[in-house]
Amino acid sequence: MSEIRPFKLDIPTTEIEDLQQRLKSARWPESETVEDWTQGVPLHYHKMFCHYWANDYNWYDTQDRLNQFPQYKTSIDDLDIHFLHVKSSHAEATPIIMTHGWPGSIVEFHKIIEPLVEPTKHGGAAADAFHVVCPSLPGYGFSGKPRSTGWNINKIAEAWDTLMQRLGYGNYFAQGGDWGSAVTTGIGIQNRGRCSAIHVNMPNAGATREARENPDEADKVALAGAGFYQKWDSGYSKQQSTRPQTLGYGLSDSPTGQSAWILEKFYQWTDCDGHPENILTREEMIDNIMFYWLTNSGASSARLYWESFNRAFEGGEDNTVKLPTGVSSYPKEIVRTPRSWAERRYTNIQYWNDLDKGGHFAAFEQPELFVNELRAFKRAVAS
Repeated sequence: MSEIRPFKLDIPTTEIEDLQQRLKSARWPESETVEDWTQGVPLHYHKMFCHYWANDYNWYDTQDRLNQFPQYKTSIDDLDIHFLHVKSSHAEATPIIMTHGWPGSIVEFHKIIEPLVEPTKHGGAAADAFHVVCPSLPGYGFSGKPRSTGWNINKIAEAWDTLMQRLGYGNYFAQGGDWGSAVTTGIGIQNRGRCSAIHVNMPNAGATREARENPDEADKVALAGAGFYQKWDSGYSKQQSTRPQTLGYGLSDSPTGQSAWILEKFYQWTDCDGHPENILTREEMIDNIMFYWLTNSGASSARLYWESFNRAFEGGEDNTVKLPTGVSSYPKEIVRTPRSWAERRYTNIQYWNDLDKGGHFAAFEQPELFVNELRAFKRAVAS
């Protein structure tokens, strides 16, 4: 079925009551033996966070806010894909498909959609306008969960091209970070003729030989970031890429487990000056966690790593992007890939900017900067 069906979030109160009961009856571990986050989410903070979630957070405020965006589902290769599709009032707007990653969701984009769609109301010009499409990755949020193997990054890139064609867009841009960057890069590699340019805020490219043998300052920063990630920060990806089903039992049964699994990354990967609530509100982080909890997608979201991990970030001549490419590089990205590395894979970079603040969840953390980056990228491609 290729029909596009309207969709609205409509969570029964029984689901919220069950969640609140689970939170209130949680069994907690003992406290960490350090004074910081080096062993994970601190017990005192997580208890406070979950108490707020159980007693003060109102999902239905979020549901009403998100339902103001037009939402749809459509079946691609027998899998339902949930997506936002917000059209601009400007007839010449550029269609753009924006893809989130893990542990993100379409919640990351809620602050940037309106400025992208209606730029003249938000400090921009009509020429800056976009028609915005934000799909939920397969196995994430309110998209369907694959029932068989094969839904890897390449297949998702193909599905997104199909989605844009189905929406009537014969020419579009693609954008993404994290897994969204891998999907967007995949769209660029496949180059099926409809995507005309891509923008990423996490370019996927390995170190050059020069960087390894004679590193400059940018190389040293990137290599240090990669080293820290491998030594201290990559355990989640090893588990998700090898045994996602085993992990899923705990994430499906325990909201405190699911929230800690995500909160740790909001601490580690944001430009937050030592605490995630310095850059994201508690409500925003819970909104995002709810997209995992309400849809029971701890295992299905992790499974994307099992499907794709060893292929998604490979370089090499056969995996180059020749489409016009833009890159916005944020200082607290997991690895701040230098342009010299990225140019080996993205061979037609027409826009590059090193920003002085922001992290892995760029649109979520710094929405105004992110909107300005997409506008600047669009102008660069058009010039």
